Amino acid sequence: MKKEQLEKVQAEVSVWTYLQSLPPEKNNFKLKILMQEVADTFQIYSYENDDLKRKTTIYYHEETKEYKLLVTIGLTEFCAIEYISESLDKLEVILKERFDNLLGDISHFNRDHISSIIEDKAIMDWEYIDNLPKEIDGFKLFISPKEPVKIINGSYIIIDYCDFSKESNFIIYYNVFRDEFFGEARLHRIPEVTYEYDCSELKDLEALLAKNLQVTLHKIRERI
Repeated sequence: MKKEQLEKVQAEVSVWTYLQSLPPEKNNFKLKILMQEVADTFQIYSYENDDLKRKTTIYYHEETKEYKLLVTIGLTEFCAIEYISESLDKLEVILKERFDNLLGDISHFNRDHISSIIEDKAIMDWEYIDNLPKEIDGFKLFISPKEPVKIINGSYIIIDYCDFSKESNFIIYYNVFRDEFFGEARLHRIPEVTYEYDCSELKDLEALLAKNLQVTLHKIRERI
């Protein structure tokens, strides 16, 4: 960050009384005061649950000159657009209204909060779920279709095989707007799109997984 911008943000945060009122623990997430510059951001604080591998981080983004909230679920990170604010005062209002519910949603699966499109697609009741190995080539099943995770732009993670020690994984997404399943690998957190799993029906995804999943994960293993 530019020095003058960093100093401005630090000054704003230093008098933000809301920060002083935060409890050390919320919904089994532990508070961590960060106050650190990372690339073009200034990270203020986070609530983290190491056992669940889930985290939320409040930060300032120099590029857009906005305060934001970053959600981390396993190796997946995304900005929660509902929290984007031009000032700490506006962010505080949103945090007071929404943050407890957000922690609840990312820490405990709630089928009532899942899109009706996911329900209609029968992803959570897919018989093939029981055929998914708990571990393949050192990658452990972190997210299962039984408990899909909503991220951004209409996408849900329905399968996530992770090796956290290598910061590498393979994900199958479903996008409710495009009615499409698709895959993505991350090697040391660097994303690589694969087109081998593109389809619209569970029966087609089942065939593609049966044919390709073990090969895909073995190839990732060889590269990390």
